[in-house]
Amino acid sequence: MADQKKKKLTLMQQEYQQLAKKHEPQRPLVRNFTRAFLVGGVICLIGQALQEMFIHYFHFTEKTAGNPTVAVLIFISALLTGLGLYDRIAQWAGAGTSVPVTGFANSIASAAIDHRSEGFVLGVGGNMFKLAGSVIMFGVAAAFVIGLIKTLIKMGG
Repeated sequence: MADQKKKKLTLMQQEYQQLAKKHEPQRPLVRNFTRAFLVGGVICLIGQALQEMFIHYFHFTEKTAGNPTVAVLIFISALLTGLGLYDRIAQWAGAGTSVPVTGFANSIASAAIDHRSEGFVLGVGGNMFKLAGSVIMFGVAAAFVIGLIKTLIKMGG
């Protein structure tokens, strides 16, 4: 496919692309991987510490400690987004901040902040759920399919 694109380019365009590629700075992949791994790991470590806190200090079971842990992680992520700190961390860490719960909370809070001038209903609410709608729809559909499979397995076995 790359050869097909090259054939469509003029000779001058091909020369320019070769020159641009030669002068393009190398990406620091190892540094980027390391930062993403460390920050993603720290986020997960905080989540695990919160879950252990709920289990040991508030006497939740391992099964029931998950909900308040996720709620606290969402709150922290939304708070850091509102203060402008989450974006700074994401600039430094890259993909490490896209750990599912915190990354999703950041994207929802960012959409709300960006569109608050349009009003609470159409601006904040409408644009938050433009982003969240597809995720929520996939979650509901996946839960339905998994529930259906589980029911069929229980009925058969």
